[in-house]
Amino acid sequence: MKLQLALDRLTKEKCITIAKETEANIDIIEVGTGVIKEYGMSIIRELRTLFPEKLILADMKTCDAGKHEARQAFEAGADITTVMAFSSDVTIKDTMQAAREMGKQVMVDLLEVHSRARIEELKDLGVQLVSLHVGKDQQTVGKFNTELFSLVSGFDFKVAVAGGINLDNVREIAGHKPDIIIAGSSLTGAKDPAAAAHMMKANLQ
Repeated sequence: MKLQLALDRLTKEKCITIAKETEANIDIIEVGTGVIKEYGMSIIRELRTLFPEKLILADMKTCDAGKHEARQAFEAGADITTVMAFSSDVTIKDTMQAAREMGKQVMVDLLEVHSRARIEELKDLGVQLVSLHVGKDQQTVGKFNTELFSLVSGFDFKVAVAGGINLDNVREIAGHKPDIIIAGSSLTGAKDPAAAAHMMKANLQ
């Protein structure tokens, strides 16, 4: 079970500082959508240089121009990029084709997708990695609920989980055996991000 650090709504300097502080206990560094919009591909390149051994995920949240946006992320040094599950099938297929050509991965974000029929379609497209995701705005009325796992139960996906995951609920969530647990503000907003990451990682057994 991997721990993914989500860096979002932060300055470039803060992103780098927190990534360095938590490096010993994280497996994947996520460059959040807001950070990418602020700094572009340059911050992915910089993190790639600083953390050559870490997996880097560019949270592009692609909705269109799948091949182009995937190539942007991969050429900048990302190992994984994201595409939204509500995108057209063509966009998702193009994103995955770019990943295959470049030896990279695609994570399909299930944000606001509630239909198992759509999940079946994603499987038929060849999707392998999905993210069960409660968005930042939606977290004001409810954080990650383990009932979300029912959306993908019975499907042979690798599963990441995100949205309000913290030290209070991570053990319960980890009990469902996702492949990746994504933690954002519970680490980036902690007084001691290094200690918080260490404690979070200790719960991923």
